[in-house]
Amino acid sequence: WFFRALGWNDLLAWDDTGGVTVCGLFTAALSHHGLPLQLVNQRDKNPAIWRCLAGLEPVRAVERIGQMVKIWFKDAFARSAPPLPSNPAFQHMFLGLCTLADWIGSNEDWFKFDAVLRDDYFETVARPAASRAFADIGLDVSEQRRAQHARPLLGFSELFRIPGDPDPHPIQQAAIQVPLNEQLVILESETGSGKTEAVLWRFARMFREGLVDGLYFALPTRAAASQIHSRMSTFISNLFPSGLTPEPVLAVPGYLRAGEGVGHRNLHDYDVWWEDHPDDATRHRRWAAENSKRYLAAQIAIGTVDQAMMATLKVKHAHMRAACLARNLLVIDEVHASDTYMRRILGALLDTHLGSGGYALLMSATLGSVARRRWMSRSRSFVDSGSLDEDIATPYPAIAYGSWPNLKTMTVAKNDQAKDVLIEVEPAMSDMAPVTVRALDAARAGAKILIIRNTVTFAVATQQALEEAAGATGRELLFACNDVLSVHHSRYAADDRRLLDRAVEDLIGRDRKPGGRIIVGTQTLEQSLDIDADLLITDLCPMDVLLQRIGRLHRHRRNGRPEGYSSPTCVVLTPPEDDLSPLLTRMQNTNGLGPHGYVYEDLRVLEATRRRINEHSENGEPWKIPQMSRELVEGATHPEALAGIVADMGDDWRLHANEMEGARMANNLTAQQALVRTDKAFYPEEDNQDVAFGTFEEAIRTRLGDEGIEVEFDPQPTSPFSAETTIAELTIPEHLRGGQLSDKPITPSQVDGGFTFPVGNREFQYDRLGLRLIRRP
Repeated sequence: WFFRALGWNDLLAWDDTGGVTVCGLFTAALSHHGLPLQLVNQRDKNPAIWRCLAGLEPVRAVERIGQMVKIWFKDAFARSAPPLPSNPAFQHMFLGLCTLADWIGSNEDWFKFDAVLRDDYFETVARPAASRAFADIGLDVSEQRRAQHARPLLGFSELFRIPGDPDPHPIQQAAIQVPLNEQLVILESETGSGKTEAVLWRFARMFREGLVDGLYFALPTRAAASQIHSRMSTFISNLFPSGLTPEPVLAVPGYLRAGEGVGHRNLHDYDVWWEDHPDDATRHRRWAAENSKRYLAAQIAIGTVDQAMMATLKVKHAHMRAACLARNLLVIDEVHASDTYMRRILGALLDTHLGSGGYALLMSATLGSVARRRWMSRSRSFVDSGSLDEDIATPYPAIAYGSWPNLKTMTVAKNDQAKDVLIEVEPAMSDMAPVTVRALDAARAGAKILIIRNTVTFAVATQQALEEAAGATGRELLFACNDVLSVHHSRYAADDRRLLDRAVEDLIGRDRKPGGRIIVGTQTLEQSLDIDADLLITDLCPMDVLLQRIGRLHRHRRNGRPEGYSSPTCVVLTPPEDDLSPLLTRMQNTNGLGPHGYVYEDLRVLEATRRRINEHSENGEPWKIPQMSRELVEGATHPEALAGIVADMGDDWRLHANEMEGARMANNLTAQQALVRTDKAFYPEEDNQDVAFGTFEEAIRTRLGDEGIEVEFDPQPTSPFSAETTIAELTIPEHLRGGQLSDKPITPSQVDGGFTFPVGNREFQYDRLGLRLIRRP
């Protein structure tokens, strides 16, 4: 009766199949609560909700709505109206728009509840309210664009308020020379060359031309997203006129930040209280920030890459995310760091985004030729590589655009940041003594030393060894936040992490303080922080990651570096006896660094990297960056180079290569099963399990990483770095949590310098060294 009352028969042939099948758009519309519906053999389990109650007759009400729809949208029912597409991708995008409409239409800030359906409701209430909502949220950008066209095109220094009005860097100049209507562009340039500003400048031009309405800037970690969010305000305030300025949303669950505003959830977890007490207009601009499912509806958002990936994964409201993202420029930073699973997901995301007419821009400090071709291939399938010599000859820095095989490459002029880096080898990854001696000697000479370990465990152990070796008299040589000795990694509360970031940049940033200092951390030190070390000590890692870390070494041109440190030097810590082969057969966590003893599973890449390091270390030849960057990356990642490693090293390495290929295939399959099937249509008369989903979300989120599980505290303990700061929640890495989490807040126990708390059947401690597991069953 429901479908008859609504006017089902008038909707069956709305698409261009000519009524051969039932219009899939109808099923898509009915799925607007976040998950595609499976309508075959489904029965209403609670028919009582359709019974007459208090004068309300459901059948009559639905009939009335069906009649009103034909009046309000009369053009849609005209016989001359052209059919809608039956393309499955169109149906999926339509579902996303319906879901977004439902979220907005259910908000009483714009649509007050009215128990009486009036004939004039659409014209007098709904349309004006929808216009207000779209303008408030930032979905309607027409006024912003008119204001842009009413004033001259802003130059680089005007957008970024560059002191002294310097010229843009070469990568920044090249970024706006690539035709703006190229849907997919890859920027490859060394760390510190200004890629972020290059992307934002290009976005400003694209927005003015009406190619995009907004921006989603996707980064690999929460910390990196927070850093870029802080840098975005000046650009946004200069790009948009006063009164029409969007508030950049920090798209990281738990942070609740929009522009300079910081929000807090009320007890019932729906309303958000903002510290700056905004007026209604400002509060409405923050609508997208108040729920992670709405992040991509923001006009400007900076967040983690997983938030963008969920637009193509089988999670609730994936379709709404994809529809919201479609109008924006999608920027993915550090795309070289993606593993097989992420590459498959991101490839599907790009297919959906570009297929809907969207634009994307990928950034990397160093991207191998195979990865570059695969990203630029519309099929995202495996693309044959060229020869090693041919790929080494590919220009760098460069901008790639077009699509494979008609790939275009724009050579980017060299900038003034070229440097010769001396590479040294120290086979002491698990021996703290050589590291502490070298670092303390350098600090006493007045140098700034950056020590980057591959894991939190090793970073904390290194910090503790330094503290013991330095003693009370050498305390001032170690990194401290608010006079509390500490280390820099990902396992800190959000407020503490901001304090740590600020302290690191104060010590070794652009305007760094004088005097020697040692800062120990993990990969968090290589991402987004604008820091400048005199000496770098790092664990062995893949070549592209190593070059990313070297980007923090002598990053800024400055006079007066300490004697003996005027030239950049990178010390690479390698395994005992500088040999990776024993890790192939042990197959256990031999030195606390993950699979095969490392967080990087493919030992072929590590071995190729180690060889290049040793080659230059032994002959004393420095790495010329960026001139050698392409050669170094291809020499450690190219299939021809990896095949050479296997041929040289024997059967154990051949077995390892087979394991890596098997893992790649398995991760591809796992990713494929998690993807929304936008190639399948919504047809209500078919049992289409490929389209319907709803049981995968927890597994998918866990596989994504999502940087862990949030736990809340009551009462809220005090930060180890500030007596005025309390910690409302912490993120527990998924692999550490153990047992089931309770929905109730956790009661912490205060200890000297921090606090402890239980999670499941495990005990954790949080203090100046961050979050640590101290007891497991």
